[in-house]
Amino acid sequence: QVQLVESGGGLVQAGDSLRLSCAASGRTFSGYAMAWFRQAPGKEREFVAGITSSGGSTMYQNSVKGRFTISRDNGKSTMYLQMNDLKPEDTAIYYCAARRTSVPTTFRENYDSWGQGTQVTVSS
Repeated sequence: QVQLVESGGGLVQAGDSLRLSCAASGRTFSGYAMAWFRQAPGKEREFVAGITSSGGSTMYQNSVKGRFTISRDNGKSTMYLQMNDLKPEDTAIYYCAARRTSVPTTFRENYDSWGQGTQVTVSS
């Protein structure tokens, strides 16, 4: 399995931006589809965005389309989530996840490895 470590979370105001990073180690990063999930207090963990192993295709939850951008650098074994125009409802712990195949899915049970999470808090 690949080991994942997220970073970049923090406390921001509505309308601000943040960039999350997910550093991978242990296996060939380019062999994994990757995704970001988030979990708000009292809610289920939900899919946010996913990217194919090559980085050539992405997918997003409807509520973040046009505001968030997922990307990856296979040479650096790192995935990113650029979050713009943040809203209070984006407040959650953000997790990165890896799936040992080329295509991401929206289902958390399809992922083999998870990071420990990074907190994002957006104040109004």
